Amino acid sequence: MLRFNLNYFFVTVFCFSSLFATHSLHAEEVVVYSARIEQLIKPMFDAFTKETGIKVKYTTDNEGALLARLEAEGKNTPADMLITADAGNLWAAAQAGLLKPVQSDVLQSNIPAHLRDPENAWFGLSIRARTLIYNTKKVKPEELSTYENLADPKWRNRLCLRTSKKVYNQSLVAMMIAEHGQAETERIVKGWVANLATDPLSDDTRALEFVAAGKCDVTLVNTYYYGRLMKKDPNLPLAVFWPNQNDGGVHVNISGAGVTRHGRNGQAAIKLLEFLSSDKAQNLFADVNMEYPVNPKIAADPFVASWGGFKQNPMNLVKAGELQTTAVKLMDRAGYR
Repeated sequence: MLRFNLNYFFVTVFCFSSLFATHSLHAEEVVVYSARIEQLIKPMFDAFTKETGIKVKYTTDNEGALLARLEAEGKNTPADMLITADAGNLWAAAQAGLLKPVQSDVLQSNIPAHLRDPENAWFGLSIRARTLIYNTKKVKPEELSTYENLADPKWRNRLCLRTSKKVYNQSLVAMMIAEHGQAETERIVKGWVANLATDPLSDDTRALEFVAAGKCDVTLVNTYYYGRLMKKDPNLPLAVFWPNQNDGGVHVNISGAGVTRHGRNGQAAIKLLEFLSSDKAQNLFADVNMEYPVNPKIAADPFVASWGGFKQNPMNLVKAGELQTTAVKLMDRAGYR
């Protein structure tokens, strides 16, 4: 009888120990769905695991596929965090109920208000500036001034643009609508279209190559595309110009993240979010893609800083999502393909 009771005792203890161990293991892991590719996120995840002991499992795919997957999985999703580029995509995830608000003094302190959701559903982690790049052999910097000025007839047959199908341009136009209203923004975009030297191009790199080759004189791109190209060939006749420094400021966007509504390890995901906004991680997160740290206390990589400082547009990036559909329709009416 005593032997039976002892066996029962040991079996019970083993079961509870196994259950506790399984729970502990589960709690020490965070699952991330990322629209940023592995080489841009793994260094930060490795640093987080080294500091906290919390493992990070991740799946990478494009933002559309990841949002669709989160919606399809619903309450059964294994994902605790979503990382993606552009505030418009983060806004869409929040609107679809895929993210939940996070209350964190750390995030509030590290991330400026215009670079995070007013309801705390998503937070910027790095900044990408969408600015003017010009051919130094064909344009003097004093000829340039604002995004709006690119609609001036003096730029006829001198402008290159990436296709309007890309979210980066949709967000830029959405923010312009928030600032100027639809009628004035449509006038500006029609002016851009009238000034194109060629049909809209497939990507920012292509636009930069056209400017460098003299096929057009100026373009609008995210700065990290400029950085990548100049790293390969520093002798290209290209330079950065920061527009709207006397009024609204440079249009910025973010790569950012939110905690999923139905994730199992929300607290671990918050710890990861806070880590990614910290001094230790900010340069890792920004420098690897030649972006700017979202945390204003952290300096940009020297190569990125060499492009000069600039004033950001302080409007909250939630407008990039709220007005995205309006922006797409406006660009279509303006003939911007």
